[in-house]
Amino acid sequence: MFCSQIACRLWNLSIISVLILTFSNILLIVRLLHSTDCSRQQPSASEPLHLQQPQVQDSRTSKQSHESPPQSAPCKQVNSTAGPSFTVSTTNTTIFHVDLQLGRWDSRHLYKLFDFALPGDQYAELSEKYSVCLATQSSLEKLQSLVQVAHHWSGPISAAVFAAGDEYPLLQLYIAFLRRCFPVVRDRVSFHLAYPKDRPPAKVRPDFPLKPKLDCRRPEAALANLVRLRKPETVKWRMKAAYPQNHLRNLARRNCQNPYVFLTDVDIIPSAKLADGLDVFLKDAKCKGLCAYVIPTYELDERVHFPRNKTDLIRLARKGLARPFHHKVFIYNQFATNFSRWQASAGKEGEAVHVNHNVTNFEFLYEPFYVAPDTVPAHDERFIGYGYTRNTQVYEMFVAGYQFQVLSPIFTCHWGLQNKKGRPSWRERQNSMNRRHFETFKSEVFARYRKDPLKMLSPKKPLTKR
Repeated sequence: MFCSQIACRLWNLSIISVLILTFSNILLIVRLLHSTDCSRQQPSASEPLHLQQPQVQDSRTSKQSHESPPQSAPCKQVNSTAGPSFTVSTTNTTIFHVDLQLGRWDSRHLYKLFDFALPGDQYAELSEKYSVCLATQSSLEKLQSLVQVAHHWSGPISAAVFAAGDEYPLLQLYIAFLRRCFPVVRDRVSFHLAYPKDRPPAKVRPDFPLKPKLDCRRPEAALANLVRLRKPETVKWRMKAAYPQNHLRNLARRNCQNPYVFLTDVDIIPSAKLADGLDVFLKDAKCKGLCAYVIPTYELDERVHFPRNKTDLIRLARKGLARPFHHKVFIYNQFATNFSRWQASAGKEGEAVHVNHNVTNFEFLYEPFYVAPDTVPAHDERFIGYGYTRNTQVYEMFVAGYQFQVLSPIFTCHWGLQNKKGRPSWRERQNSMNRRHFETFKSEVFARYRKDPLKMLSPKKPLTKR
């Protein structure tokens, strides 16, 4: 009897111990989930709306870096004034100040364009303060890059955005999200709109979520969630439709209010304080004749942090973690910049922006990102889609007599080390169409300037002035 009582007590203690351990494990799991899942963290009701300016961290830096030990926190957060997440109502998705029945057509009535569909809150003020404006363009799929661009570029940003069909309400939702989460986007970026004639803006889909939740710390994930809501026919159309790059570049350029324009694509990220350094340089720039100032562009391995300065970038390049833009895809795209010469002059901490060297080996396929007055030739809008879009405009600048000068220590970067891939047939068709347009374009350039420095025209068929 005594032994059975002891056995019963031991059994009861074992059951209690198991229950306690089980309950403790449940609490531990809940705590771990709460601390590691960024999407579960909710903003405090008492959190002030306007906090200090957020320090954005690109989501790519959440991966283990070659340059630093792994981060202890599994989630990289992007601080924002709106808190971790907020709910967007789709009952009023109109944030653009446009009448879609108005706008202006391009020269061939293919696209309708709208200036200042949504001005930045401090755009006019910044345009007065700075001598250079960053002009960029994007479709819906790449718009998340604007977050890092706006954090690095302290001056005005003129952004031309493209939307077709049911992308239009999604575009407005995402821009509303960016402006709510990131004050630098709200203050610095003015948005201009373009849409195709055959795919005008559509109303919100019936199955569109009434209140989608978007996480301010994850702008890329928020955009991915919205992009997935496009209709299948829109996705299919966008895969093959020619993207009007030059229309958008002209739209962004023409809405800059500054003496100088820095024209980029949206996924080209400026180095820190680039606008301020350029502003000082341009006020004292001594250019004899026509000048365009090239800013070297590098590709970055997605596992590294964005370089703080030129020294950091050169160190990454020596380790194979950074390289000249399009170096593997198409080397002639940036080759004339002469990156070896740029890297050879390492520079000092805090060095002022200056001309490092002149471009002396200009080639037709050269496509630098440059700063120049907006009096440079416009981008020819006959070139739509892939091929001959940027290099034709740079070629005309060269024929017109512009000297390209490479600046240091400033730079820009593009995330990802790119490698050659097979071209889809639709892309090659666009390139072939633009190649045919180029035959007419180069003849027109010769007729305008009466010069053919790269011998682009056949000597057997000299052109005469009409």
